[in-house]
Amino acid sequence: MTKSKGNDSGKHKLFVMSKAFRAKIFNMVSVGVIDEPINRFYDVISIIALLLNLFCAFAVTFDNMMERYGKLLLVIEAITTFFFAVDYVLRLITANELYPKETEKGAIVRYVFSFTGLIDLLSFLPYYLPVFFPAGTAVFRMFRIARILRLFRINSYYDQMNVITEILSRKKQQLMASVFIILILMMGSSLCMYSVEHEAQPEVFQNAFSGIWWSASTLLTVGYGDIYPVTTLGKILGIFIAFLGVGMVAIPTGIISAGFVEQYQRLKSIGDFTEEENIHFIRVKLSAGDRWTGKKIVDLGLPKDVMIVAIQRVKETIIPRGDTVLNPGDLIVMCAEKTKDVQPVEIKEIVINEGHSWNGTAIRDIDISRQSFIFMVRRNGKAMVPKGGLTIKAGDTVLLYGKHVQNENV
Repeated sequence: MTKSKGNDSGKHKLFVMSKAFRAKIFNMVSVGVIDEPINRFYDVISIIALLLNLFCAFAVTFDNMMERYGKLLLVIEAITTFFFAVDYVLRLITANELYPKETEKGAIVRYVFSFTGLIDLLSFLPYYLPVFFPAGTAVFRMFRIARILRLFRINSYYDQMNVITEILSRKKQQLMASVFIILILMMGSSLCMYSVEHEAQPEVFQNAFSGIWWSASTLLTVGYGDIYPVTTLGKILGIFIAFLGVGMVAIPTGIISAGFVEQYQRLKSIGDFTEEENIHFIRVKLSAGDRWTGKKIVDLGLPKDVMIVAIQRVKETIIPRGDTVLNPGDLIVMCAEKTKDVQPVEIKEIVINEGHSWNGTAIRDIDISRQSFIFMVRRNGKAMVPKGGLTIKAGDTVLLYGKHVQNENV
């Protein structure tokens, strides 16, 4: 009986160790996690490998480059592609860390069929497929263009580059509507041009869909000139459609441009508001055992510079008054004016995972700055007093209070 318990304990320790090791790998392959040197090193290596691979993909298309550096370029391509394969395997192993609510198999399946998972797979798989299917070499080489899409991963390093993503997400309905209008005009202009030009150019405008290429190049203001009207009525119609195309192309361009202006104005107004008004907001969710639960706002005894501006109750937003009673589950939004004479402080919230260096460490043994203090630990939704003997565990949320010392006399 004792031996069985010992085996179970050993298996549990092995499982915890393997989970912690997997969490460390996940932190390493995740873009932007730079809490340890190896994570920063992996990010740098990933970017270098991607840029070298893309350089080789373009360089091999030049005959003089292939003649002089062909072997070197092919070796670099092979090494960097192998790195992509290893990176994909590591992401498969740590898929459960990316989707913690899924099962082990469910997380792997979700990653494999996600957009990033497909890009990661196509970045290396077509390189090795010609070994097994030599006849499809040309087709497989075409799929290597997916490596370029890995450049979007660099987007995670720069917040400024996320602006375009946010704009496309915000304006997707307007953009889809404009594209739909362009498609309708394209079909209509193709049908009109067929009716006018079919008798004069039966080999060019054979049917209603023959003018799709012409209508697309005309409406999108490209105008290749390989297909064009020869009749007087067709030329007049072509001029009208060309003018119409200028306006149609300007619609999505204007939507995106307006989105950029709105986004930057929004960011600027947020920055100006926080700098000029010095107002800070905080959200607090009440539980049944909180002291404020069941009390009126007027009876809370809030400081004069602090006020409750809104209460989120289930799906209803309440503008509070003094006689409003707070209920369990209410999400309270409070605002406070920043005191200018007080030394600036910074509050950080750190979520501890299995691979974090603080996991399994007592608070007294954590090496943090003398100007930083742990004032709360949340575990399973409960706030805990951060005593020195309290051991930090995976899943905990640690809140730190830090001072920005600008003029410190030693």
